[in-house]
Amino acid sequence: MSDKGEVDLTGAKQNTGVWLVKVPKYLSHQWAKATGRGEVGKLRICKYVTKLNVSFTLNEELTTIDTIGEKPSMVQAPREHPFTLQTVGGQTLAVFTENSSDKIALEGLVVQRAECRPAVSENYMRLKKLQMEELSKPLRFSQQLDKAVTTNYKPVANHAYNLNYEKRKKEEGKRARADKHQVLDMLFSAFEKHQYYNIKDLVDITKQPVTYLKEILRDIGIYNVKGTHKNTWELKPEYRHYQSEEKSD
Repeated sequence: MSDKGEVDLTGAKQNTGVWLVKVPKYLSHQWAKATGRGEVGKLRICKYVTKLNVSFTLNEELTTIDTIGEKPSMVQAPREHPFTLQTVGGQTLAVFTENSSDKIALEGLVVQRAECRPAVSENYMRLKKLQMEELSKPLRFSQQLDKAVTTNYKPVANHAYNLNYEKRKKEEGKRARADKHQVLDMLFSAFEKHQYYNIKDLVDITKQPVTYLKEILRDIGIYNVKGTHKNTWELKPEYRHYQSEEKSD
């Protein structure tokens, strides 16, 4: 079963063996140019006593490459492609196909792996040269514009993140600093209820600027940098006075 329903296993019942062949990218492009089910080339298999020689010859009509380089008429794909045979290596590989109705079918098990390589020739060397020139071209380059570009996105004067940051900064700046003794009373009252607070909660309780509040907390409190209550403030031992139920905890 697959996520698209049952799989047609007729190929497995027929014990059909298939070859898994790796081909150069340009060769697959040339095959795609064949009209209909036209012939793309010829495959030769010569069996000797000790080894197997396999080669593929590309049809001459498909040798012209028109997608690489500035002068495509001068580039010809190599025709001869000998195979380098490889073992399956103890793996179980299979080939599946999918039709227009999303039906999955097993075509057969892979019995031979191979790599289709072009024979070294003048056409092949010219093709490799053009491929290397294409790869060496910079992906980005500077260009002088004659007029303003109006099709792209216009620059934003200020991004939403910066606007939110400025808004928070203004709100914090509006908080007037209260008398230190008044802030201490609010802090001691809060710490009588709970032993640990993070700075955000203390700012909400006292309504004081963060910088000013931290100055006062350094005089009376301890900042925990590790442990269970990491990143929280608590009173120094000489200032602690908690409610009885929390003290027993």
